[in-house]
Amino acid sequence: MRQIVLDTETTGLSALDGDRIIEIGCVELVNRKLTGNNRHFYLHPEDRAIHEDAQRVHGISIEFLADKPKFRAIADDLLDYLQGAELLAHNAPFDVGFLNEELRRLGRGKITDLVDGVVDTLAMAKEMFPGKRNGLDALCDRLGVDNSGRNFHGALLDAELLADVYINMTRGQNALAMEVESGEAGADGQLVAVDLSRFELPVPALSEAELQAHQALLADLDKASKGKTVWRQLEPQAAAA
Repeated sequence: MRQIVLDTETTGLSALDGDRIIEIGCVELVNRKLTGNNRHFYLHPEDRAIHEDAQRVHGISIEFLADKPKFRAIADDLLDYLQGAELLAHNAPFDVGFLNEELRRLGRGKITDLVDGVVDTLAMAKEMFPGKRNGLDALCDRLGVDNSGRNFHGALLDAELLADVYINMTRGQNALAMEVESGEAGADGQLVAVDLSRFELPVPALSEAELQAHQALLADLDKASKGKTVWRQLEPQAAAA
């Protein structure tokens, strides 16, 4: 599976009001592994000034962008790179909206017509950590991802950090969607899936301290969701059974 983690920096907050993309960073994952096949573009915003609030966030000046290409110059390269991949972005509607508006100016289709779906990692984080701060810095701290070099928002650096955050948030999927890399070959020489049902997995008993820690975590989640956690809803059914 090919995924592209993407981030943009812009002149301001509203693509529909004429703000433009000035930086794009893309990081490639294949089967959840970093490949190093990344893309990074600085872009001239044409006749659009950079809002001072935005510049304070990303540190990119119009003087720095004076000799950088315009979006139309890199559009084909970018679209070829994104073709058929699943797109991952933090607050994806923001980045997708800006990309769609840049493509509209060129008479091109929407980015969602080109990629194999869009994943909003911010929405994922809010579901996993209800009631918590779920910005990129907060997620890096929570998941042990080193963001010490992030003095400003930068598209490529943020995409690299988000790739690590995403891998950490979905780490359990490694076991649920296991792929056989060195696996067993069938008669035709092709790799075949291993039947995991033949393995008996040990189930270790939890200590009293571990059980208490687990109950405390469930209580925190229950409080954050105001009693709407799935296990609370299923308790009456379990009791009836």
